[in-house]
Amino acid sequence: MGYNCVVLIKQVPDTKRITGKAMNDDGTVNRAALAAIFNPEDLNALETALEIKDKFGGKVSVMTMGLPAAAAVLREALYRGADEAILITDKRCAASDTLATSYILSCGVKKLDYDIVLCGRQAIDGDTAQVGPQLAEKLGIPQITYVEELVDLAEKSITVRRNIGNGWQKVRGKLPILLTVTSEANTPRATAAKKMMRWKKAITPAEVRQKVSAENSGADKGTINSLSERKMETLEGKGLLIKQWDLDYLGANLKWCGRDGSPTKVHRIQSVVLGAKESKNIEPTDKGVAGLIHELLEDKIIA
Repeated sequence: MGYNCVVLIKQVPDTKRITGKAMNDDGTVNRAALAAIFNPEDLNALETALEIKDKFGGKVSVMTMGLPAAAAVLREALYRGADEAILITDKRCAASDTLATSYILSCGVKKLDYDIVLCGRQAIDGDTAQVGPQLAEKLGIPQITYVEELVDLAEKSITVRRNIGNGWQKVRGKLPILLTVTSEANTPRATAAKKMMRWKKAITPAEVRQKVSAENSGADKGTINSLSERKMETLEGKGLLIKQWDLDYLGANLKWCGRDGSPTKVHRIQSVVLGAKESKNIEPTDKGVAGLIHELLEDKIIA
């Protein structure tokens, strides 16, 4: 018996390279100022889904919501072993908070056949850990959060170990179910050369139009559209056209999307700069470390 898994992934700014230009004046993240990466714990969620497929069979679909550039993480998921990729992109999704995001994603997941929905515990650009639980609520399915180990999966039930901060719980749930996965759950597999060769030309309709427009800069809009449609038909025939859905296709209620559907508001941003009043450079040598220890002992900082 196989299990169909849907993994929600996100392209996020690399918060390890934060600069003073990382935030806009309105409190939103200036994504153009930071390199974009695959959200780390989403890789753990993807690996969990791939391990389920390897052991039990089934299908792994990955879905993300974002700008057309977010197709990069979809391709990376395909390189790692996902079977299908879906991009939800629409200008009307802009400024969505966790409530609006989970609503839009729920509209997308409902269009798929699934047994298990997986998300990373949280995204590094928000650190709220809210989207997974909110998504489960909107799908009307049970959820288990902070999963760090898959213990058992049999017929219509799953048993996992979840982290509870000062210990762990073993929890069993009925399928369909949503899991949020922590970084301790596994070590994500590397991209595979054969899969990269298989999927390296996989692109979204938005990327097709962008590419065709660049190659035919002097052509009118009708010609661009015609050439794009032909290119997409060719790619679809080869299984290389990444699915791209907008809010109209999802049948989403616009009142629950974007800024209108987002009750979270940023009222103030405060930049905190930590500066040392006194500092001393220590040479990274045995002599330098020995001198530091001697000073700490003399000052009775360590005994």
